[in-house]
Amino acid sequence: MTAFDPSTTLDLAGIGIGPANLSLAALAQPRPGLRAAWFERRTAFRWHPGLLIEGTTLQVPFLADLVTLADPTSPWSFLNYLRHQQRLYPFYVAERFHAPRAEYDAYCRWAADRLPGLHFGHRVESVRWDEERAVFELDLARVGSEAGEPLAAGRVRARNLALGIGTAPFVPEPLRPLLASSTSAVPVLHSADYLAHRDSLLAAEHVTVVGSGQSGAEVFLDLLRRRPAGRERLHWITRTPAFAPMEYSKLGLEHFTPDYTRYFHALPEPVRDRLVAGQWQLYKAIDHETLAAIHDELYRRTVDGGWPDAVLTPGVSVRTAGRVGAAQIELHLEHGEQGERSRLRTGALVLATGYRERSAERLLAALEPALLRDEAGRPRVDERYRLALDPAVTGAVYVQNAERHTHGVGAPDLGLVAHRAAAILNDLLGEEWYPLPARTAFTTFGLPRQDARGKVSPGRAPGSFPPAAEALAHRP
Repeated sequence: MTAFDPSTTLDLAGIGIGPANLSLAALAQPRPGLRAAWFERRTAFRWHPGLLIEGTTLQVPFLADLVTLADPTSPWSFLNYLRHQQRLYPFYVAERFHAPRAEYDAYCRWAADRLPGLHFGHRVESVRWDEERAVFELDLARVGSEAGEPLAAGRVRARNLALGIGTAPFVPEPLRPLLASSTSAVPVLHSADYLAHRDSLLAAEHVTVVGSGQSGAEVFLDLLRRRPAGRERLHWITRTPAFAPMEYSKLGLEHFTPDYTRYFHALPEPVRDRLVAGQWQLYKAIDHETLAAIHDELYRRTVDGGWPDAVLTPGVSVRTAGRVGAAQIELHLEHGEQGERSRLRTGALVLATGYRERSAERLLAALEPALLRDEAGRPRVDERYRLALDPAVTGAVYVQNAERHTHGVGAPDLGLVAHRAAAILNDLLGEEWYPLPARTAFTTFGLPRQDARGKVSPGRAPGSFPPAAEALAHRP
């Protein structure tokens, strides 16, 4: 990958630098002659800083780093990071398969500090297609701080794009006014900002956590461990019918393989939508270790008699919410199974209500006439992670972690980051720069095919390499 010169046309411009585009940059780095650059509005790499709670680990093995599952020999692997930190033997002796979350963040920052072509503090304002030059034009603004003040503008041209703008904290409509009017006296925050506000939560008389995914469980456990026995004053509610464990069986995990991704992509749109809605325990539930730790902590507080002052209630949704005086919030609740309603007053609120894909509507507004959509109005994404565009736009727009509706529950999973990045690069280059496996799961998703000799073929390898790659191969 050659150095970026703003006066030249890039082969690939990445928008956003999270783990997905960082993986793409790491896997692109060894390719000679590839002109690529990545732009990020933040001034430095950060990965969920508000949830780097002490003792929390990734929910995927350390092999799900930026590169290993596509190229185990890459210098950008997690193991090579440990070697550079002179921590390889401690990691070996620790026998950890799931790395601490804070360590994954440190590893990504190590890679981001060393990879060429990464430009932090650069916000992409707009994207448009120049049909005459057959390139995308990106208008950039330099950002002086995390507050986002623009300092200077610039323009970059690229034949292809990779969108990796990630997800944003989601807050249900009834709770948004509370978040907007949060005060230090009565804090209301999304779990994404938990660590920055932990002290004020611990000082509150009563704390309520809404949401039962992994983040909600980790926040509840951390608060439980830090509040005094007998005076915990904690309430944990969720609309799901149970504080459910994540599906973590080995065959269940094969839903996070390229085999399942290919199978899912080929299904009709209504079937895909129905599947994603029903697979919430694959990606929205809580790992067994966290559930066990919560129960252990609650049990420990019963040893001297009595029960902890902590209430855990599933099956409850928040209908409306408002402030009561200067020191309390009132939540209007409804129990789905009982059909009954009640009210809950609390002194602080943590919204572990998940994340949604960041909208690229404003960024790609100029491309809207060329953007093809599905029946639900969502962008169509082909098997090679490209937005479906009018044929007049000959450049490719690859998307990362914005394709769950077309590629399934594995879209945001770190275990598929390297494979997806390698598939994008192969498509871009028009060659199998990274050989990818034809089969990745023991499960046969869909009806198996049988040849004349009776041999069963459960899946298929990715097909040939099309248009974006041809444009790259014949660039001036």
